[in-house]
Amino acid sequence: MKSKVKSISLAGVALFIAIALIKFPRETLEASTRGIDMWWGTVFPSLLPFFITAELLIGFGVVRFIGVLFEPIMRPLFNVPGVGSFVWAMGMASGYPSGAKLTARLRQEKQLTKIEAERLVSFTNASNPLFIIAAVSVGFFHDAQLGILLAVCHYTGNALVGVCMRFYGKDTVEMSRRKDRKVSIYKALQELHRTRLKDTRPFGKILGDAVTNSVQTLLMIGGFIILFSVFTKLLFLVGISNILAGGLAVILKGLGLPPELALPMFSGLFEITLGSQLISQSDTTSLYTQAIVISFILAFNGFSVQAQVASILAETDIRFGPYFFARILHGIFASLLAAILFKPLYLNKKVLGYQDIPVLLPKENPDPWLDALHTLQSLGPAVTLFSLSLAALIITLRLTVKQKYL
Repeated sequence: MKSKVKSISLAGVALFIAIALIKFPRETLEASTRGIDMWWGTVFPSLLPFFITAELLIGFGVVRFIGVLFEPIMRPLFNVPGVGSFVWAMGMASGYPSGAKLTARLRQEKQLTKIEAERLVSFTNASNPLFIIAAVSVGFFHDAQLGILLAVCHYTGNALVGVCMRFYGKDTVEMSRRKDRKVSIYKALQELHRTRLKDTRPFGKILGDAVTNSVQTLLMIGGFIILFSVFTKLLFLVGISNILAGGLAVILKGLGLPPELALPMFSGLFEITLGSQLISQSDTTSLYTQAIVISFILAFNGFSVQAQVASILAETDIRFGPYFFARILHGIFASLLAAILFKPLYLNKKVLGYQDIPVLLPKENPDPWLDALHTLQSLGPAVTLFSLSLAALIITLRLTVKQKYL
């Protein structure tokens, strides 16, 4: 019976999307174009260097080297191996879903047990600082100081999630636990050398695999971004968003937050960028409540990012459930931190003389975060096109060589 209900539900959702696409072709095209622009100009060029670099570092044993050195820190704090420090740092620097991608990769390398991987993925998926400070704070709110508050709440909340998740699966026997927790550069170098020797691929093959695997992952991510951009728009057009936002308004009112933020927050639960923009345009609420709600949706990741993570984890035995639970926990932590730290990290800084940053910054006083975002958006399409062409060339050459020797 449960299986039949699932089949009918999935078929119903697919039928709804098909009918809505036919009914709203122009709006669908606009939403699809918006998703493509986001992926083409920002997501692909910002994530590709991190993905390729991570693949190379794993292949050459550098991640194993880092794991041995950071074992005494990561094991007591988060109950994961030292290689988790690499995933955590890369996840914060490059943004979601890098944490899931690298965790899955290390699980495939058997450097993590299943439980350790589920712990690690729960707190290594974070928004990158460029998005929080440049896109959300400066781009939407025109206030870089708000970005400091949001970033501190976001990353501190993530660390608290990691500490909480260390108790997840504590009764499970973990084969990757290291007995020696002393820092030893000699042992770390030994592990690096052994890992490199195990990978018998030549350098050209390793580099080619890194490029093609990264591009394939980013193509999948782009598909999800476009899909959820369209799906969110269709929910709004048919009125479902307003209905569900009404229920969310009741919850917000019970928590002492303005119900006017219900619809923007509902949009943010699906797609973070759209939700953040709508929250910033809400003139009926204070910045204090806006910061709390944005902190939650940044931590929740949005269903679009969660779908990307689920697709990546599906290639391994890592379960999605612990990650989803951690997103709710992260949202609660980040929101509470925003409420607590709003005065010391934002209001007090304003009193000391920090001013809001206008939309059009003067050339003599540019904001480096906004400049970086604009540079990425201007060069992003060229980088994306070049990378796709390079990946296609590598795949074509490999197929040609393979057919030659068959």
